[in-house]
Amino acid sequence: MLAFAESSIQLVPDGTLLFHMALIIVMVALLNATFLKPINRVLGERERRTKGRLTEAQRALLTVDERIREYERRLREARAQGYALMEEERAVMSREREKRVADVRSEITSWLSDQKQTLSKNAEQVKVLLKADARNRALEISRHILRREIPQGSITT
Repeated sequence: MLAFAESSIQLVPDGTLLFHMALIIVMVALLNATFLKPINRVLGERERRTKGRLTEAQRALLTVDERIREYERRLREARAQGYALMEEERAVMSREREKRVADVRSEITSWLSDQKQTLSKNAEQVKVLLKADARNRALEISRHILRREIPQGSITT
């Protein structure tokens, strides 16, 4: 039976089980200290660097996006200022053109007034000349028809 007991599985823990558990704990501690901690440290460092670089890249992208938004905002402002300056310049030019047109109109009005006065004076002079010429012609025709001398003051118009 002893031979039979040795080949059978023991269900009662004995001293070897404690020895094996102690040996496994020592091996795990030894593996942690010599193999797993350095590997975990390297993996952690790699992950930290990767995440750090990823975070750095994300920060760079955010910075680039922010700068692009700032650039576009400034560009819009510059365009708005440019359009405002152009509109202001157009308004100034329009006012100057209107002023020049008004000046030319007043100059033309003044010139027309002067010309009308000149024409009026010339018309009066021509009327006087025509009256005098008409008297002279009437006097000449009367002399020619009557065949005698007619005094200057006898013909009235």
